[in-house]
Amino acid sequence: MNSLEEKTLHSEEIFSGKIITLEIQDVELPNGKRAKREIVKHPGAVAILAVTDENKIVMVEQYRKALEKTIVEIPAGKLEKGEEPVNCARRELEEETGYVCESLELLTSFYTSPGFADEIVHVFLAKGLTKKENPAALDEDEFVNLEELTLAEAQQYVKEQKVYDAKTIYAVQYLQLQEALTAK
Repeated sequence: MNSLEEKTLHSEEIFSGKIITLEIQDVELPNGKRAKREIVKHPGAVAILAVTDENKIVMVEQYRKALEKTIVEIPAGKLEKGEEPVNCARRELEEETGYVCESLELLTSFYTSPGFADEIVHVFLAKGLTKKENPAALDEDEFVNLEELTLAEAQQYVKEQKVYDAKTIYAVQYLQLQEALTAK
C-alpha cells in the first residue's frame, strides 16, 4: 500500500441502473482513520473526433437531461460489456452521424470525474469519412441533430457555451493545437 492509498474495508452496492451503479465504501485513510466514499461505477465510453475531407468537425446536438439543455458534442457512447473501444467508436460514429471511417487513431483516454466516478473516456480521431447510405440506427431513446463545423465555428461554440463538455472542448483544443503546429 502506498502512502496515499485508501484501503477498502467494506463496499455496498446501493443502486444498479442501466448505465451506472453506485457503491458506498468504508475506507481506511492513510492516517488510520476511517471515511465513507460514494463511488459511481461506469463501463467506460468512447468519443470520436471525426473530421471530414473538407476539415469540418462532425458533431451532434442533443438534449442532456442532467443539464436541462441542449449542447453540441462530438459523437460518443457507452462501451458495451466486453466491447473493444475501437469497435465501439466505429459503431457510435455510424449510429450517431451516419458516417463510417477509413482510420481511427486513439488520441487519449481520461477519467471524467475521478473524485467520485471510475468512468474512462477513450477519444479517437476518425478520418477518411464516408456517409453510409443505410447507417445503423440510433438507440431508441436517442435523438440528435447532425452539425458539421469549421474549427473557427467550433471555437465560437465553446465561447458561446453551445459546446460545454470536456471531451468536446478537448477535441476542439486538440485541433487548434494541430493547426498551430502545422503553421510553424
